Amino acid sequence: MPTFDVVSELDMHEVTNAVDKANKVTTARYDFKGVDASFELTDTEITLIAQGDFQLQQMRDILRAALIARKLDAKALDVQPFEKSGMKVKQQVLLRQGLDQPTAKKIVKLIKDKKLKVQASIQGEKVRVTGKKRDDLQQAMAAMRAEEFDVPLQFDNFRD
Repeated sequence: MPTFDVVSELDMHEVTNAVDKANKVTTARYDFKGVDASFELTDTEITLIAQGDFQLQQMRDILRAALIARKLDAKALDVQPFEKSGMKVKQQVLLRQGLDQPTAKKIVKLIKDKKLKVQASIQGEKVRVTGKKRDDLQQAMAAMRAEEFDVPLQFDNFRD
């Protein structure tokens, strides 16, 4: 029976490239001349460091543009409130990967409400969709693309 998985993943190599590009843009921009502003990447978050909250807002826009240029969805970013520490302002931007339970349940409910001839089951941080025909699975994919979710969705592991 044909199956596929619905996942939400980020290509960390492309995220690293986007953060490097954002750092280059901030050093080259005129409104950041003489300002200590930088992006720092860890496995699960990006830290924005600047001297003011207006600069943080500009840096968030630069980061989003760099991610979009790398064909990464900006929905995967979870922006936290900024915090002041001395002369600098820091802001954490969490990278969301995997489907949380409410989103996975929403995907399963969408498939059941559309009355498609497929079965959906939650398996950890992904949703496995199984059907008898390949066309049914493609209809399920089209239904999920048409719906708006708060995380980017990818369809992985398609098997006939």
